[in-house]
Amino acid sequence: MQAESSAARAFRYSAVLLLIWLANLMSANPGGNRLARESSPYLQQHADNPVDWYPWCDAAFELARRTDRPVLLSIGYSSCHWCHVMAHESFEDSKTAELMNDRFVNIKVDREERPDVDRIYQLAQQLLTQRPGGWPLTMFLDPTDQQPFFGGTYFPNEARHGMPAFIELLTRVADFYAEQRDEVASQTAQLARIFEQLEPQAGENTVKLDATPLQDARKKLNEQFDREYGGLGGAPKFPHPATLEHLLRQWRASAHQSEPDVDALYLVSLTLKRMADGGIRDHVGGGFCRYSVDRYWQIPHFEKMLYDNGPLLAIYAQTALATGEPEFHDIARETADWLLRSMQSPEGGFYASFDADSEGEEGRFYVWTPDEVRALLNEDEYQAMARLYGLDRDANFEGRWHLTVQEDSDALATELGLNKTELKARVDEARRKLFAAREQRVPPERDDKQLSAWNGLAIRGLAIAGRSLESRELTGAAQRATDFVRNHLFVDGRLLASYMDGIARFPAYLDDHAFMLDALLELLQNEWRPEDLDFAVALADLLLEFFFDDKNGGFFFTANDHEALIMRPKSMADEALPSGAGVAALALQRLGFMLGESRYLDAAEKTLKHAWPALLSHPHAHVSLLNALQEYLQHPEIVIIRGDATESRQWRDAANRIFAPQRLVFAIDDGIALPGALAARVAKTGETVAWRCSGSVCSLPITRWEALAAVLRES
Repeated sequence: MQAESSAARAFRYSAVLLLIWLANLMSANPGGNRLARESSPYLQQHADNPVDWYPWCDAAFELARRTDRPVLLSIGYSSCHWCHVMAHESFEDSKTAELMNDRFVNIKVDREERPDVDRIYQLAQQLLTQRPGGWPLTMFLDPTDQQPFFGGTYFPNEARHGMPAFIELLTRVADFYAEQRDEVASQTAQLARIFEQLEPQAGENTVKLDATPLQDARKKLNEQFDREYGGLGGAPKFPHPATLEHLLRQWRASAHQSEPDVDALYLVSLTLKRMADGGIRDHVGGGFCRYSVDRYWQIPHFEKMLYDNGPLLAIYAQTALATGEPEFHDIARETADWLLRSMQSPEGGFYASFDADSEGEEGRFYVWTPDEVRALLNEDEYQAMARLYGLDRDANFEGRWHLTVQEDSDALATELGLNKTELKARVDEARRKLFAAREQRVPPERDDKQLSAWNGLAIRGLAIAGRSLESRELTGAAQRATDFVRNHLFVDGRLLASYMDGIARFPAYLDDHAFMLDALLELLQNEWRPEDLDFAVALADLLLEFFFDDKNGGFFFTANDHEALIMRPKSMADEALPSGAGVAALALQRLGFMLGESRYLDAAEKTLKHAWPALLSHPHAHVSLLNALQEYLQHPEIVIIRGDATESRQWRDAANRIFAPQRLVFAIDDGIALPGALAARVAKTGETVAWRCSGSVCSLPITRWEALAAVLRES
């Protein structure tokens, strides 16, 4: 066979490029690339890049295979500071874009819309580089099988800090793919084999579950806690609300023991107090930033995420109830106010996040100078603010002042000749004036997509705060968000993951179902709405039908009819979000006991047994599963009150003034019909009656509040 001449090869390649150019010209939007048609605000931020971006789609991989080019996969999200830096340095640079377009097929992914894709390639990056993952994630894929052969996170436009310049890296990777194809194939095949072996070792179905992981986790967490500044580890420091909630549950579970675990309560309270004083909290507008760059909670990474603030609202409200500490009550209310004011859409759902940057600078929206503050306040207010928040000290953020508490408020009140209430009133008025002035600044961009999973976390937080703070407003906000998810993201009997500009997209993931189910069980305790119970049952059934591994136990992150990717991960450990498997196991147990539904209980038990080796080896990394284990060993207490609407609610509200995280209290009007097993257990009697159930065993009817209160105190 005659070899193809260089001229013929050049002609063929030119013809292919011409066809690609024509195809791109026909499919791209005028003035932008394909991302302009996407729903994600993050993808839309890249719509005007000179890079010929594709969203994740079959067409991109088909083009890469046809033209024999590797895929450059870039994953990020809209409020990610370093994603913006790499975009400005490289993706907006015409020279870099020309190289990317010539030698790669480029795919841009919003990790919040496609956590399935992000999970897989974050893991691949860690396997390939032996370094932690993060965003932006930059991966290079063989288009024949979507397997990665090289990757990293942020790459600068110029070589620095031991990292190559991105444009130099692109050339090396493209040459390697073109010239070392056998090596690429060998590497991707090896990675594929590793992926096949990555599913955690499953526990035996005959294993006997006990409290060993709970005890071991407590020891591990004790070793890792920062006893001076709170939280886990050093810098950067994250809030870890799931871990704090687990410790709070541990303290409460030990309350009747000879030696209650008061140290667990101390660690939670210390952490919440340090965060409340620190710069991770927005002292002017409310809400919390993603994490602190230092050990002391002083300077945050300024992005604000819904998935942090929902759980933080819950833990502050729970700890306020547990301790009676007014400051925790105030911060819970402040966080809830921020959610309702800045994050809730007119349709009821909650937006995803706020950017770290504004006007091209990280944190610009949040920082002050003493002169700015002095001009807004009277002298008494300024003296209080300057002393309390460090305006009389050196600047703490790039020549400006980010507000963090620097003085003990009691000592400052005494020094200023005020009582504590007077100082608080003065500071609150000053903060109100600063907030009004800050509202005139250019705000950070908000990502307005609404995600089912993150809405579930916000609904749960608002439901818990609604009970703990006795606020009908917060309960109402949670109900509006629930109605939004049910009306806009639950379509033809299936849950969808993301909603933006009137369009719901993407098959929902494990977290979407688990977090929403958990939230509904919390919300039903505030007000029993039959449609919420129906929604909870529908989600539980979807979990079992599409996500549960009936053979081995546990839950896959994607449904069994989801798009085929290079692996189908099984999620067990807590990460930035709680473990979907752990939350699902807890919620299914609770719903199973409430409805007498053995399918739910069996799935939860099988999940715990599947996770048993992981719980024994790294218990502190699986606190959501530990909560489910705790309620497996000591069944949740379910109190159902039926009768007169007013009186039953009074009983419920009084019961909820006692912090008891393993207790669920439901007030159900006599006029509401109940499903099968539940109806048989709590029949109408014509008077207000309570039933207290531990697991599947229920007490005789209790007809007086005093008798119910005595039972609840004993338990």
